[in-house]
Amino acid sequence: MIIRRVMTKNPVCARPGMSVNEVRECMDRENINRMPVLDKTDSLVGIITRKDLIKAGPSPATSLDIYEISYLLSKLKVEKVMERNVITVDENEVVEEAARIMADRDIGCLPVMRGSLLVGIITDTDLFHVFVDAFGARKSGVRVAINVIERPGELAKIAGAIAEHGGNICSYVSAAGDDARHHRSTMKISGMTLAAVEALIKSLSEVEIEDIREYPPREN
Repeated sequence: MIIRRVMTKNPVCARPGMSVNEVRECMDRENINRMPVLDKTDSLVGIITRKDLIKAGPSPATSLDIYEISYLLSKLKVEKVMERNVITVDENEVVEEAARIMADRDIGCLPVMRGSLLVGIITDTDLFHVFVDAFGARKSGVRVAINVIERPGELAKIAGAIAEHGGNICSYVSAAGDDARHHRSTMKISGMTLAAVEALIKSLSEVEIEDIREYPPREN
């Protein structure tokens, strides 16, 4: 999946000369937690987050009253508290690369660029939606996680057997197994009962069921 298909387009942006109070009010109004910062030429020069706003505020032990605090924050500008070394990603990059960067750097978002132009932002929330869709979490069926030997044709054999029994694989996710000889596959299968899927998988050689359940679970 390509980032431009899942990113938030035309994100709400801040300007370096805005006050911290203005940014906080904008974040509250738009229900967002991060804002790219653009200069007068619309070039990306920074990013500001709610964490930055909290850091910019006075210590809880301060002797200032609420009016004094509000006045000071109204004078404090974005350019003084924003993060200037912004890590970005191209709109045509793949989603998993954005997720890797965010995980490795421990950050919650990446501005998305088309050359030097800001065209969007991808956040951890956007990646959660990708995760939900990849696992077919909104679809009903039998969810089965299996340990499969790493060998050409194994997946085709499993998929073919499911199709022959009237099943349809409506989601599929693969990950590394416990050793180099295996990989872990998680599938959502519709058109078959749990018992039928379990019996079919057990009939296949060198395939181990790690977990199987109906999802969403039926209400009693």
